[in-house]
Amino acid sequence: MTGGDASDDVRTDRTPGDDTPGDEPATDGGTRVDAGTGTDGGVETAGGATATGSDAFGLASTTAPALDDLDARETLLGVAGVGGFLALWYVAALFQPAYLLPSPVEVATAFAGELAAAEPFTVPVVGVETTAPRLLVMLVESLYHYVPGLVGGTVLGIAVGVAMGWSRTVEDALTPVTRVLRPIPPLAWIGFAVIWLGVNHNGAAFIVAIGAFWINFYNAFSGVEGVPEGTIEVARTLGVDDDLAMIRKVVLPAASPSILTGIRTSIGQGWMIVVAAELIVGNGLGFQILNTAQNLAMDVSVAYMLVISLVFLVSDGLFRRVERRVLRWRA
Repeated sequence: MTGGDASDDVRTDRTPGDDTPGDEPATDGGTRVDAGTGTDGGVETAGGATATGSDAFGLASTTAPALDDLDARETLLGVAGVGGFLALWYVAALFQPAYLLPSPVEVATAFAGELAAAEPFTVPVVGVETTAPRLLVMLVESLYHYVPGLVGGTVLGIAVGVAMGWSRTVEDALTPVTRVLRPIPPLAWIGFAVIWLGVNHNGAAFIVAIGAFWINFYNAFSGVEGVPEGTIEVARTLGVDDDLAMIRKVVLPAASPSILTGIRTSIGQGWMIVVAAELIVGNGLGFQILNTAQNLAMDVSVAYMLVISLVFLVSDGLFRRVERRVLRWRA
């Protein structure tokens, strides 16, 4: 793409958004207040409540208790839901042998056993041989190919999605290719991963990267396509007439909610792909799930399944904090 005025290569057929600044009164971050005053000299809010002194907008007297009640209700319902699920699981396991459905107690025992069992481990970078809990060793083995695959697929997917969403020429050239390749499941590439990269972490990372690529590609593409043409025109009138500057200063910030959603989705989907991708490596959490299940050690298999869930919950929670910080401008 070239600088200067917008060329024919740049997409110009976006539909401007229906909402324009100034159509509606701003309500985010504030509380609407009527002009009337209460009988005691306070301010009467739209809901009819009267607040005085430092509580003139009702934040200290009404909003905080409501939020506290909501948090307590969510916590209680969450605890009740988890407790009900565990109780149902325990009762169902009473009528099945352990190799068909292990009970929560048996899974917890297996989890503790895997955490206590020692396994040889080579410290990354340093290369020192040592021992560590088997469960942690399997987690590190999975991270060896999960992290590179997730990062590589995410970066490439966002880059291609932004390029196709912004440039009509790039979209016309790559659309046939994406339509042919998109329906192919990531696991169908296992044979090529083994031939091209070998039976190692590189092959498994390649499979994870394919899954992450498509998720981030479509989210970035739709996010860029959804940027209102009016926003771009305003930026041009303010002097942003270079394509790269437009993408960096206007398009990427406007498309960031969709892009971040793609990244968050790929974080979870990547773990789903890891389970099958580790058939290449022969080690890791996913391999342990499949291997122990084949040996009817279902309690151990479920324990490793829960490890993946715990790792995802932690990583998803951390990313949600990053996402909220990045998108503070929308508040």
